[in-house]
Amino acid sequence: MRCTRWIFSALAAVALAGPALADELKMTPAPEASRDRPARGMSMDKVEATYGAPTRRIPAVGEPPITRWEYPGFVVYFEHNLVIHAVAVS
Repeated sequence: MRCTRWIFSALAAVALAGPALADELKMTPAPEASRDRPARGMSMDKVEATYGAPTRRIPAVGEPPITRWEYPGFVVYFEHNLVIHAVAVS
């Protein structure tokens, strides 16, 4: 019984003493924020003055109210009247 414990301990030590292996994940960097879309924090008035009227306005839903404006090439999401996100679309 004592010999079995010693053998098990020796095998465990040998297994743990080996080199560490890991895969390397190579990724391309995320694209930088585009300047051709509204920036976070812009007001609805500023977005409309800068980019013109949207092609489609989706009324606010939920609490806090989230509104969506669609433009050719991007969609703008507002919380109350401020931009929270602008997403490129194709």
